[in-house]
Amino acid sequence: MTPTERLLALWDHLGIGAAHVATQMPGDIAGLASGFGSRLGGIVLCVPTRLDPVSFGVMPERLLMISGEGGLTADVTARAEARLSGSRRIVLAGYDAPGWADVVADRTDEIVEAMSGFLGKLEADAPARPSREGSHAGISYSIDGSGPALMLLPFFLAPSQWAPAVERLARQFTVITLGGAHLGGVATLEDRAQAPTYQAMFRTLIDLLAPKPGETILDVGCGAGSLDRLLAGRLGKANPITAIDTNGFLLSEAEALAKAEGLDGLIRFLPGNAEALPFADASFDCIFSVTVLEECDADRALAEMMRVARPGGRIGVIVRSIDLPQWWSVDVPEALRRRAVTPPQSVGAKGVADASLYRRARQAGLRGLTCFPALVTLDRPEGPIWRYREDHLTAQLSPPELAAWQAVREVAAGQGLLFMAHPMHCVMGHKPTG
Repeated sequence: MTPTERLLALWDHLGIGAAHVATQMPGDIAGLASGFGSRLGGIVLCVPTRLDPVSFGVMPERLLMISGEGGLTADVTARAEARLSGSRRIVLAGYDAPGWADVVADRTDEIVEAMSGFLGKLEADAPARPSREGSHAGISYSIDGSGPALMLLPFFLAPSQWAPAVERLARQFTVITLGGAHLGGVATLEDRAQAPTYQAMFRTLIDLLAPKPGETILDVGCGAGSLDRLLAGRLGKANPITAIDTNGFLLSEAEALAKAEGLDGLIRFLPGNAEALPFADASFDCIFSVTVLEECDADRALAEMMRVARPGGRIGVIVRSIDLPQWWSVDVPEALRRRAVTPPQSVGAKGVADASLYRRARQAGLRGLTCFPALVTLDRPEGPIWRYREDHLTAQLSPPELAAWQAVREVAAGQGLLFMAHPMHCVMGHKPTG
């Protein structure tokens, strides 16, 4: 089932004709907006960092975009507002909102007031068959309050998700908070982990770490636990795996997914911060971190991994690359190609998403480095990770450029040659024994 089919099934299960919807990830509701507009009341896009406005062109007057003042979310919502006459955009002054921003916790009052005022002027139905919590069509839900239905879809990486706003929104709406493996950041992380080349890159990292039977393993920033489940499936009971994340929502989803696969006894999920690991010195034999050091103080995180590694232990790190070109299997004009090959420039102030990773690893004290930049290939245009990356590009295009892109995209798809590849920086090293 597609996300659209799952959401429509949930609407029907709860007896909802039309519902308000709020999300950070427009791709989750693009199919609803373009094909089932009558099932939507109002739409709130809360600090999206990817946004293709085309899907929302049939209902711009029912669209509210909440944006930070700088960064990707400011760029994509400003471009969308120019394309979607009648839509509304609110800017959170002085706020930058990268994909991992905990925006509802940071700006609760402004977000609640904006959503309440905007959606309160639009019509939606109250659920005819409400239940306090449950799961349907692979989507988990919990319900608070009464009134018109307001569906809160998961953010990408926000630790607090919608929780700081639920009580206040529930005074005006039937707030239905959604989760599960098919929406939001969890769906994107799960889809990425299914890509054969992503798995190959991870297998290479684990091959280099070479955990011996009985050695302990730590995953720093596990997200939905997608890679930990792959690792547990490979190693079985031979190696205890501990996985940490600052995001309680993702940890709960990771535990549920591991349990569903019968792997919960092989992985210990714990709250923890990469910059202050909650473990004693020399606690682990093998440590890895995948696409986390872009979002934190990378040097401090490397120092913490060195601290908790045992002498002779191995540490592996993978980050996205913003300094190498990405590649699409389509033939486009040069002006468009220059934008297509530039990866999303998404990295925190003290994060690392370039070749300085290798120097930083050496400076942190790692020795015997193996450095292996890698390309991850995506070839499922219907999948959330593809949509997440393509939406970044298409949001930058003018209508003529978008038409040109879609034309060559269709040619490549018809030939069975539609794919894209994006670069990663990868390194593994040893903690000295002396």
